Amino acid sequence: MSRALHLTEQLISRRSGTPDDAQCQHILGERLKPLGFTCEIVESGPADFRVTNLWAKRPGRLDGQAAAGRTVVFAGHTDVVPTGPLDQWTSDPFTPSHRDGKLYGRGAADMKTSIAAFVVAAEEFLAANLDPAISLALLITSDEEGPAVDGTVVVCERLKARGERLDYCIVGEPSSVERVGDMIKNGRRGSMSGKLTVKGVQGHIAYPQLARNPIHQAMPALAELGGVRWDAGNDFFQPTSWQISNIHGGTGADNVIPGTVVVDFNFRYSTEATPERLQRRTHEVLDRHGLDYRVDWVVGGLPFLTTPGELVSAIQQAIRDEVGIETELSTTGGTSDGRFISRICPQVIEFGPVNASIHKIDEHVRVADIEPLKNIYRRTLENLEAKL
Repeated sequence: MSRALHLTEQLISRRSGTPDDAQCQHILGERLKPLGFTCEIVESGPADFRVTNLWAKRPGRLDGQAAAGRTVVFAGHTDVVPTGPLDQWTSDPFTPSHRDGKLYGRGAADMKTSIAAFVVAAEEFLAANLDPAISLALLITSDEEGPAVDGTVVVCERLKARGERLDYCIVGEPSSVERVGDMIKNGRRGSMSGKLTVKGVQGHIAYPQLARNPIHQAMPALAELGGVRWDAGNDFFQPTSWQISNIHGGTGADNVIPGTVVVDFNFRYSTEATPERLQRRTHEVLDRHGLDYRVDWVVGGLPFLTTPGELVSAIQQAIRDEVGIETELSTTGGTSDGRFISRICPQVIEFGPVNASIHKIDEHVRVADIEPLKNIYRRTLENLEAKL
């Protein structure tokens, strides 16, 4: 059994549902400390939802030299989503199981295999480079699949406050589509949600002249918002999308005009937009329709983009050398912790195993993919080291 596979199985066997790390980070720390990493545990959150974060760093030969030193960070999460109905799993989700060349278990693809592969890649890189120029670091949280308010963002704020420099970051999210290396994420769209409350006047449905139906009033404005061209996107991002997720209105009775209607909507937006501009245009439409309304806004994450440069080039070459394919750059999908790291790190990408089974019953990875994944991580470190 390869070391990467063995460590993956160790991590899968831990029942690390958000925010319980279940000692996964302790296992990682015990692997990293002999390599020269200083491991710092950052706890955050209320007592009934305590989040554990690991910041581990090994300084390189040029650490602290502003003109030359570089820090490569691997970011990931040990927490996993709920299993769903256990009777629908072919095997226990927290007992690593092998069938037909696949390793099954919750977190196998998202993202314990990536974490294990990177740790072993770092071991191999340091065995061959006893005094590397680059600094290596890991930022691991137990609050990525949950609210994500006491995880990576807290560590990033602490690093920024003490002036820690980050240059490159690989987030181990499962980015591959059909085979390892066919896609990396070099950015993600931003996410902003709004809760629109439109006020009317409740009344008997037989006397509409004595009431004011907020659903009827809101519909033309919602139709207009659904047709707005917010931007044209760019070479890396598709145009901004506005979508309604929920509409709540009515008392439950079929003879009452409701007094309010509540509409939940979400923007997924590119680097061509800003939260302020999107909010302003939304209010312009609502105001034009003369609604009595309120919007409560929540910015879930800002967009980020890493244009082709040192990090993208290093991992593209690593993929080419290891598996012989040209990788595709993409910014599709939801949000990740890259949205927090990009605030303090200029080059952030996401790369990991095939994502077809993530969050599903019988989540799995192909065993044959684990060594190439580990080797791509190691080759990327070697390529970045060669640039110094």
